Amino acid sequence: MTGATIDHLISVTVFLAAILLFISLFNQTIQTAVLYQRHRVLATKCSDVLDNVLLNPGYPLEWGKTNSTLAAFGLQDPEFTQYRLSPFSLMRLQSSTGTPVYFGPTGLYYNNITMGFGDFLLVPYTLAINYSSASKLLGTNNTHGFQLTITPTIMVSITETQAENPLILNVKVFGIGFPLPNATVSYCFLKVGEKQGQSHPYYTSFFGRTFTNDAGSAFLTVQDIASEDSYALIVYAHMSGLVGIGYHQRVSGVKRYVIPFVDSFEDRRVLLAHSYDVHNQGPPESAVFYNATFVLLTEDFTLREMPMENSTGKLGKIVYGHGAEKTYHNLTIPTYNPGILVITYQSNSEDGVVLMPWGLGSMAFPVTFGESPDGKEWVATDARQVLVNGIAYQAKLSLWSLEGYPVVG
Repeated sequence: MTGATIDHLISVTVFLAAILLFISLFNQTIQTAVLYQRHRVLATKCSDVLDNVLLNPGYPLEWGKTNSTLAAFGLQDPEFTQYRLSPFSLMRLQSSTGTPVYFGPTGLYYNNITMGFGDFLLVPYTLAINYSSASKLLGTNNTHGFQLTITPTIMVSITETQAENPLILNVKVFGIGFPLPNATVSYCFLKVGEKQGQSHPYYTSFFGRTFTNDAGSAFLTVQDIASEDSYALIVYAHMSGLVGIGYHQRVSGVKRYVIPFVDSFEDRRVLLAHSYDVHNQGPPESAVFYNATFVLLTEDFTLREMPMENSTGKLGKIVYGHGAEKTYHNLTIPTYNPGILVITYQSNSEDGVVLMPWGLGSMAFPVTFGESPDGKEWVATDARQVLVNGIAYQAKLSLWSLEGYPVVG
């Protein structure tokens, strides 16, 4: 009898232990299934949000070309359908990677999407759309965080292989991990000339076209260029509907130069500032002389110059400091067609060229908008191939839930 009781107690204990073990395993399986379902919902949400941003122009429809407050967030170009984005709406996105720039004469901070010396895009924070506002307009605030990155699909790099007599430049065109052979390369070359007396510095320019070889490279030869000459080369490469952009400058001075600031999208107004006023540098108070031109890409993928009002201002002269003369000049872009503002400058023995895109895609600038996904428990991603003024880009959205739901063992 005692043996039967002990056997019964052991059997009950083993049975209870098996039930508890099964419940624990089943509970973990259920939580894993719930977690998988939540991740699947998040992935669907990511795709929906990305399409909502890319296939919706927002409101007002032309908000990228105005200084108006945004009522609905979207990046589609209102003049087109499908995945075509507005180059001016992208200019108004507040970068999450650039360091803000303060300009004393206007008393404003500027959103900084600068690719290096001489390649500027500075938009006042009063006109930039920040992440918080976009989240509220998309309805993701307090529920989801996101980061939107828009990067060019076709990359064009330019390097000097010979500095003078003649100048030889190597243009390399490649996609995502592979070169593009037999691509058409259209280019604009600008050489800076010395100013005469109190006049503005002049420039000479010429345009051309060539093709890449089997390795995706094209070599450009320019005669009558000395090692001390400053110049800029702008290249558009296209093949089978894919278009990429590259640019390269060589300057003789990086202390005193012109820095362009977008002042008004609606009025197409740009401020040209003395670098000393931006970087708070001291004397010498040497003026910078400049000459500006606007270059745009035509439908046949050739570059063309457009005349500009006040392209040289008051003798094309910007004075450092806060004296009687104005410390910056106003410049009006002649069109809403995307292009590149090219500014040649000279101060004493220093000269060079700076560039600013009018429309983000004109210089294939990338954009990173939103919070960083680093450290998040689970991040869903989705991507689309898009066009920005005919330039091939990839738009990628990273989305995560602001709720935590780890598996409990």
